[in-house]
Amino acid sequence: MACDARGKTTTIKILTGLLRPSEGQAYIWGVDVEKEPEHAMSRVGAVVETPELYPELTPLEILTYVGRLREMSPDAIRDRSKVVLDEVKMSEWADKRTGKFSKGMKQRVGIAQALLNQPDLLILDEPTGGLDPRGMAEVRDVIKGLGRSGITVFMSSHLLYEVQETCDSVALINKGKLLMYDDLARISLWRKGGRVEVEALPPIPPEIVERVQAAPGVKSVRGPDGNRIVVELEGGDEERAALLRQLLGWGLRVRSFKDVEMPLESLYLELVKESR
Repeated sequence: MACDARGKTTTIKILTGLLRPSEGQAYIWGVDVEKEPEHAMSRVGAVVETPELYPELTPLEILTYVGRLREMSPDAIRDRSKVVLDEVKMSEWADKRTGKFSKGMKQRVGIAQALLNQPDLLILDEPTGGLDPRGMAEVRDVIKGLGRSGITVFMSSHLLYEVQETCDSVALINKGKLLMYDDLARISLWRKGGRVEVEALPPIPPEIVERVQAAPGVKSVRGPDGNRIVVELEGGDEERAALLRQLLGWGLRVRSFKDVEMPLESLYLELVKESR
């Protein structure tokens, strides 16, 4: 994941052999993609940028053409075409010409082409780029289904909510530099960042806020905002528990006490700033 023009498509083009790296190496399954491109890509399917389709051909005809280029047998082409069109939810349009397809439908046909050789790894470059909300939802649904079927999907995106909805893990990059790589569950721990939101029955007395500000381990207090304050703490669960005990001991009628996650966008921008 990265903002526009920060290295996403370049990374994917290097991985798929469409660009040579100016320095360093890229590997797929431990195979150097520059030295052994055919070996590296033998178990890989890819859709790089927007797929271009022959408008006068149907999805079935396009897959037949691609299958012949891959030297697949006629029986294998027929059987796999049926399977992949079903996987991308395009069976209903198998015999319709693609010229009048929506962008989302064309994207799904592009994914079907990439799946024809039964890859273990599917590489997608901003698969929902330029799609309307319905098209985005359809493509996301296809990607999730492929993941459940056991295919590893490696995709780029600048859409934060898409990453959170679709992915199990995320790599954040900026100008080709890796800022962070981890699974989303662990990244959510980074995003907590020691902030706690306290909601209490109003009003929150000013003297309570002053006591919180002076409490050990408290870095800052924001608020009160209505009946809420946000406290930035050093430490972990022990410090949170101690703060809650203090608040109750001071007579504050606490309704909720919860961690505040930093938005993924804020985390990304913070990491970009730190990398400069």
